[in-house]
Formats: sequence, structure tokens, C-alpha cells
Amino acid sequence: MLKKQALIAGGGLLLVLVLFFFGKTVQKKAPARSMASQATAPAFDIKQFIGQAKQKLTPAQAVVLGKLENSVGRGDVLHQQIEANTQLANFWKDSAQAFEPYIYYLSQAAKLDNSEKNLTFAAQLILDNLHGEQDPAKLDWESEEAISLFEQALKLNPESDDLKIGLGSCYIYGKGRSGKPEETMKGIQQVLAVARKDSNNMKAQLVLGVGGFVSGQYDKAIERLTRVVKFDPNNLEAIEFLALCYANTGNKTEAIKWYQFMKKQANNAEYTKEIDKRIQLLQ
Repeated sequence: MLKKQALIAGGGLLLVLVLFFFGKTVQKKAPARSMASQATAPAFDIKQFIGQAKQKLTPAQAVVLGKLENSVGRGDVLHQQIEANTQLANFWKDSAQAFEPYIYYLSQAAKLDNSEKNLTFAAQLILDNLHGEQDPAKLDWESEEAISLFEQALKLNPESDDLKIGLGSCYIYGKGRSGKPEETMKGIQQVLAVARKDSNNMKAQLVLGVGGFVSGQYDKAIERLTRVVKFDPNNLEAIEFLALCYANTGNKTEAIKWYQFMKKQANNAEYTKEIDKRIQLLQ
């Protein structure tokens, strides 16, 4: 199943994504769950992954896929190659329900099409998935794929603040989790350019708040996240990271206060269960 896509599409499961992102233990000094093992993890090979996924297809699916794959090789003009990659993406999404092959072929089609709309759609889809990706090798591959898509889109629209924020987010939610602070700082600097131009851009302030948490700059993160929550009290991601920041600074009272606030805003049984676990760890 496209479990990651479904998880994100649910919207109401944002807390679960954030909990997956940083684990469920409260640490006072470490800004996030260590993923130093990523440095030595084998690289993710999408072609090998697709080859393994093919082994799980039914005979009927294998026949359909074979025809689609052959059409890529026969495509002698650009629009045929775009169409073939799009059809392959749809096959892996709808028939095989495999996320990684889906975004791979979707990205291939978007790069060939070279339209800001399609590049941004594919990039944002991958970026959304980065929030909950726990496989180090996949995290690195997905980050690189999303970064290349955002960069290509920015060449078409260099003044887009949303694209700049998206690009920076790939480093913060993706590469920055590899235990390399310089990757997080790349993302922060990218988004800072937007925030300096428009301090009321709450999307930028949120990403910078998360970046502050990842890099251990809790005071700056709290300042930005508090601003986001004042602007939008229903922004569960901002509230969650605000609670995490306070927990990591040792301010359990404020952390619990914000977790309780989150329970009220979410009004969801699954949220309540997860938040109560967090509160118990703090008490």
C-alpha cells in the first residue's frame, strides 16, 4: 500500500508524523534522534527497488507493466517520453500501490515536462513524505530527488518564495536529519531569505522554527513557533514542535502546557493517546 502517502493525506495524523520524525523520547541536550548511522548506510537504489517490487506483482500486472516499460524505450519524442513516465507513475500508484516507484516516475515525467506546476507537485509530494520517512537510505534519496525538482522549478521562477521555502525544507526535514548540521543550515539560510523579505510569512517562520529545533537553537525556535501559533492556533505542527523545544530545554511545565493545548485543538482520540504518552515521559 501507499502507506506513507495515505498517512500524509490524512492531515489529521500530523502528530504521528512528528512523533515518527523525532521518536518518542525526550532528550535535554540532543535536538533530535541521532541518525548518524546514515553516514554509513548503503545508498538507496531505486532501480533495484523497482526490480524487487516487480517480483510481488501478479502475472496480469507484470504484463501491463512490461508494455508500459517498453513504451518508454520506443518514445522518440519528448511528449511520448513524458506520457510513458506518467503512465508508469500511475501504474505504481494505483495498481501496485508502491510509493517509491510512483514518485520516481512522476519525477522523471516532471523533469522532462519542465513545467513549474508539475515540478512543484512532484517535489511537494516527496517533501511531505520526508516528515515521516524513517529509512535513512530512502530519506537521503528522497531528499535529493525533491531538491533537484525544486531547483529546476526555481530556474523557471526564481522569485517564488514558496519554492525557496520548499527547497530549504528539504534540507531541514530531510538531509538535516542525517546528523550533519551544515545540511540543516543550508535549509535555514534558504528560508531566512524569505523571512527577511517578509517577516509575516508564517510558512517560512514555521520551517525556521523546525530548523531551530533540529539544530538545537531552541530559544530562536520557540520565538518563531510561538509567533506561528498566535497567528494560527490550530497549527498542530507548530504546537508540537513548540512543546518539543520546551521539553528539550528542561521546561517541563511549558512543554506539558502546550501538549495539553494540542489535545484541545486536535480533539482527536489518537492524538490524545500519543500526547498522553509524551506527558507521562515528562512527569
